[in-house]
Amino acid sequence: MYIEIKNLTKTIRGVTVLDHITMTLEGGHIYGLRGKNGSGKTMFMRALCGLILPTEGSICMDGKLLGRDMSFPESVGALIENPAFLGGYTGFDNLKLLASIKNEISDTDIRAAMTAVGLEPEDRRKYRKYSLGMKQRLGIACAVMEKPSLLLLDEPINALDEQGVKLIKKLILKMKAAGAIIIVACHDSGELEYLSDEIFLVAEGKIKKEERGDMG
Repeated sequence: MYIEIKNLTKTIRGVTVLDHITMTLEGGHIYGLRGKNGSGKTMFMRALCGLILPTEGSICMDGKLLGRDMSFPESVGALIENPAFLGGYTGFDNLKLLASIKNEISDTDIRAAMTAVGLEPEDRRKYRKYSLGMKQRLGIACAVMEKPSLLLLDEPINALDEQGVKLIKKLILKMKAAGAIIIVACHDSGELEYLSDEIFLVAEGKIKKEERGDMG
């Protein structure tokens, strides 16, 4: 996959939340986003998902214009902000329900995604009984289960213990090796630098590539 972003700008109620962003993203790469809360990281991810449309500029994915040639990316997985599922369903049943929308993967694929993040597919506990860490793991399993070409992860290691962090890092690197474009926003600088091929600083809706001298 190849993504070309030109002059991406988004204004909401007179406030510019994304400010003339131009960059290219290539498959098999992990791009880290570093910035404070409210800097524009989440809005950038929402724009790439097609959840918000640009006020100006364009996002082109493999030659197709997002918002014109397609409403949403053809192959995307995302965990943006907090995961949300049906409280009365098990983790597996929640994922099976979502997988039925595109009907591209099997129960075996769903179980594999759950196992990869450290969840037990046969656990009959309802989602409402999940701990914060289990909810985070299920959100990541949902994002990766269809093996998307574009993976967007907003603070993926939040609420995870050390073992959970190891599993998620392994999974992200596996997705990279499979050729996905992966964008990760993470407050943990060490983990962000470990995972990322390139890191971008996000501030006041602007994005610039971080040089080695910028790293703190």
